[in-house]
Formats: sequence, C-alpha cells, structure tokens
Amino acid sequence: MKHVKYGKCVRCGKTYAAVPDLTTCECGGILDIIYDYESIKARLTKEVLANRAERSMWRYRELLPIEEGAVPTPLRVGWSPLYEEPRLAQQLGLGRLFVKDDGQNPTASLKDRASAMAVAKAREAGARVIACSSTGNAASSLAGNAAAAGLSTYIFVPSRAPKGKVAQLMTFGATVISVQGSYEETFELSKQAIDKWGWYNRNAAINPYLSEGKKTVALEIMEQLNWEVPDYIAISVGDGCTIAGLWKGLKDLHAIGFIDRLPRLISAQAAGCCPLNRAIESGMPWEPMEENTLADSIAVGVPRNAEKALMAIRESGGLTVNVTDEEIMAAQQLLGRTCGVFGEPAGVTGTAGVKKLCEAGKIGRDDTVVSVVTGNGLKDVANAIAACGDPITIPSDMNRLLAAFAEKGIRAEGV
Repeated sequence: MKHVKYGKCVRCGKTYAAVPDLTTCECGGILDIIYDYESIKARLTKEVLANRAERSMWRYRELLPIEEGAVPTPLRVGWSPLYEEPRLAQQLGLGRLFVKDDGQNPTASLKDRASAMAVAKAREAGARVIACSSTGNAASSLAGNAAAAGLSTYIFVPSRAPKGKVAQLMTFGATVISVQGSYEETFELSKQAIDKWGWYNRNAAINPYLSEGKKTVALEIMEQLNWEVPDYIAISVGDGCTIAGLWKGLKDLHAIGFIDRLPRLISAQAAGCCPLNRAIESGMPWEPMEENTLADSIAVGVPRNAEKALMAIRESGGLTVNVTDEEIMAAQQLLGRTCGVFGEPAGVTGTAGVKKLCEAGKIGRDDTVVSVVTGNGLKDVANAIAACGDPITIPSDMNRLLAAFAEKGIRAEGV
C-alpha cells in the first residue's frame, strides 16, 4: 500500500508497519492509520471521483488502507442516501437539515462499512475465520459481509441483544455465543477466544482498519453536499469508533484539499449510558457507567475507543448532548412522520440530540446540520411497537370503523 505510511499509536506515538492483521500498540493504545497525502493528491481529484461509476464505499479506494487492485467485497456497502429535510428543519428551527440514512446498507446499519473493511483485510491476511463482540449491529454486519465472501464467523453478543439482530446472525450462518452479562464481559470473552484460536479480529477498538471503513460515511456526506461543509454533523456514540471514524474521514478530506474547513461534531449519547460525554462535560477522565438505555447499539458502559472519540470531539470543538430513552423514541417517530426514515433507537439518537440542542438554543436558524441515522428501525421492532401503540383493530364493518374514528378523534374528511 504505497499510499499508506504506517499505523501510529494515539497514546505513545510508536509506529507499526501496516500489515493486514495490525491490532493495538504494545502500550495498549489504539493505532491510527497514517497516509501519504501528497501521493493521494497526485492520483485523486474531485474530477476523477465525479467520473467514477462505482457507487459504494470502495469509490474512495485511494483513501482506504487496501492494496492497489484489491477486489471490493461482494455486498454493496455505502453510498446511502442523504436527504435534505426542509420541513423538519423548519420545525426544529434550523437553517438547513440533512439526514443520512445509513440504515439502507446491506445488513441495515453503518457498521457494514467497518465489516466490509474487515473482510477485505482478512482476505489480505489469508484468514478464513473472523470474530467479534457486539451489541448487535457490528455482529450482523460482519456475519452478512463475511457470508457473502465465503468466510466463517464467530459472534459474541450480550444476552440483551434484540432478537431481530440475533435472527440476522443466525440466518447468515454465524456461530453465535449469547453471553449472560454486560457488553464489557462479552468483549472480554471474545478477546480470550480470538487469542486462543487465532481468528481475525473485527473488534473496532482493536483493529485500526475498521475506523477507516467507518470514515467513508464522512467522505460520502461531503461529496453528496458537493464539498460544501455543514456547520455540524451529529451522530450517536457508543464505544467511540464511529465518531472517531467520522472525524478521520473529514480530516483526510481536509488534508487533500477537498474541503476548506472542518465541521463541528455533535456527540449524542443516551443519558443512561454516557461515559464519553460525561468526560467532556466534566473535564475529567472517563469512568465506566451502567448500560441503562434501550438504545442497545450504544449501550456501552466501558467504551473501547475512548481516546480517539474524545480526541475527535475536542479537536472539532464539538458539542455533547445526552438524551433520555423517551427523547430517543420521540425522535424515532419524528423522523418517521416528517422524513419517512425509520431508524432504530441508537440510530436516531443523533437526531434526538439535534432536537434537544435546538430547544436549548445551542444551534439554530444560522446552522446547517447533518444528522446520521446509523441503523434501521426493523432492527428493534419491539421498542418501536411499544412507542407507537397498537393499530385500530376492528371487524370488516363500516359502522365499527366510524365508531373507532370517533373514539380516537380522527377526522377523515378530504382524505
């Protein structure tokens, strides 16, 4: 990889050759992939990109840590839609609002970007088995992308993982281990098993290439905005890998001159599990928290990528916002009713945060905001049903329909 220099520890600065099975520094720090930007600028221009027919995350191959000529993974990952939402912007009091619906990836979450990268690097390493721990989405994305590539997977999930996500895993042929414990306990067991059997490690806070896959959401957003930088990009935060990847992608684009400034990040966490935001707000080191939220994908009490995530928030001059489960579910319905976008609880936490910041007067009429929906609502239908309530249920009888409408105060005139 001539365009990749090395992996560099974010803690001690030690560098490592960018081999396919790269993991963490010997000091325990997480590595960052460092590029030769001058080499990239000589080969990648906006015009070259505009003329590229491929509509997936692999269209940005010059900015990805893959070998020249590497074959893209089988599933179409990336190039999810970015919708401008003027009605919701007006309702919230924003200048402009865009919603990036990453629930339209193959296994219905942003995590497909990281898993596609894991599959690509596992191929380079000659591995036949990939493993990870996950609250759900990373697991299902790995299982689906690996199955399409003919690789086997071992997946460790906490027992609270929604049934829809576990069903995806089983359908994709993964060997699933449901751990009776927290995400931290699940992670530790997966780490021991990976070390014992030598499986390729897809855990995003261990494998530095995974953030490079996640960063493609930032590359797409900026290209879809015709390189016009928004004031803020909002995203839900759990273990910190996604917001770190988002920031890395933005910095890469700035380094090669595709954008002339950097946006500020909005880190949205569940109020019941917000160790990273709490660290920013208190100015103290992060401390573990209980995983007390229905937004399972971001219920991470011991974030494994805290260093990169905190760095991203601070470097961007970002905002933090913590939202209750009730605010999260209200945002799910708000997005559905105004935008037609169905996000899972963790997926809409960024939008819930945007709404709360608007109400607090911290962002408003002068601001352009992009909110990333990181996962599809069909991932967790139980909570959606609980929030929406039951449908009208009646026999096939017009009088009963009229009575039901009257009882609920529904006026159907003009429909």
